[in-house]
Amino acid sequence: MTPGSPEWFDDQYNNRARIPGHPAILRHWADASARALAEPGWVFDIAYGAGPRERLDIRRPLREGAPVLVYIHGGYWRALDRKAQAFLAPPLVAAGAMVVMLGYALCPAVTIDEIARQTAQALAWVWRHAPAYGGDPSRIVVAGHSAGGHLATLLLAKDWAATDAALAPDLVKAALSISGVYDLEPLRHAPFLADDIGLGAAAALRLSPASMPAPARGSLATVVGGDESEEFLRQADLIAGAWAPRVVASERVPGRNHMDVLRELAEPASPTHRLALRLLGLD
Repeated sequence: MTPGSPEWFDDQYNNRARIPGHPAILRHWADASARALAEPGWVFDIAYGAGPRERLDIRRPLREGAPVLVYIHGGYWRALDRKAQAFLAPPLVAAGAMVVMLGYALCPAVTIDEIARQTAQALAWVWRHAPAYGGDPSRIVVAGHSAGGHLATLLLAKDWAATDAALAPDLVKAALSISGVYDLEPLRHAPFLADDIGLGAAAALRLSPASMPAPARGSLATVVGGDESEEFLRQADLIAGAWAPRVVASERVPGRNHMDVLRELAEPASPTHRLALRLLGLD
């Protein structure tokens, strides 16, 4: 397979095709999330915007004034929803956090630019309203997987004061990006995805965190599975170099692929879970 060919880009980025066991992983997410969503302490379907998918779910903390973890799901900006990975919330709440599961509209109905706008609007909502649900708005951490990792990284880089002078300039204290995408240019050339996300060259560059200056404040931690494609490993190394002053951790998890690496965040004994707690100030 020739590097740089359409087939090569598909091989590198089409994770469901790369992972024969992905149906079992998706079933695990669904079953574990259903159990998590049946637990007490949730406030569901809170609107942060006007669109039908501009909604979030909050798992209240065990104690008032808790740090806030806002989680953004992946799915290449075109699939899944905020409830699909709700299994991540209970262990983080048990450790002392308030957890927000964030939804957004999907491509191709909207652009990635619009998704970035929606997630920023959601974070501003969380900052304003967290105390009503037991959270501390001065301790917000954003986490995400795959495309959600990309969006979390964008939120760390955002100039909040330019968006609204009333917002705290350090609204997002840290981002945890699991198997994130930081250079969007290759995705324009992957046939399985390109039509749905509709990225032009200028938009791909504008939306690529690795092409942005490192943020003036905040911390970024990245995690990637050791069994992921060469391109996902490159993506992690790329942002670690580009944002070096702000990158506090860049971990590879041996034996994990692009999908099952997410399970690490829900495992209290794992380095990824402990890393999340460190970013939240709960270590």
